[in-house]
Amino acid sequence: MARATWAEDLVAAWYAREGYDIVARNWRCARGELDIVAWRGGVLVVCEVKARRNANHGDPFEAITPRKIARLRRATAAFVAEHRSRSELRFHELRFDGAAVCGSKLEVRQSIL
Repeated sequence: MARATWAEDLVAAWYAREGYDIVARNWRCARGELDIVAWRGGVLVVCEVKARRNANHGDPFEAITPRKIARLRRATAAFVAEHRSRSELRFHELRFDGAAVCGSKLEVRQSIL
């Protein structure tokens, strides 16, 4: 659990350095959980974070399965519905990113869907 929190902190800091506002972290609903939700210039980004101590058990991105993607989509729909009235979150583009932390190396892949 500590590694996951550390990885999410690392990814959130990366988005902040890139000029994004972090809207939510570990947002939960009955449909699933969103690790990081960020916003910049009309683009709402939902980022799934995967962390591994090392690559012995495969690439962290391999853990973002079709089943996980379906849960992300359902949870994102719930998030958007719940926050629809927040004018500062109006967006014209919705993007799903994946972030992998392997050891201390961070890789963010934009538009994984």
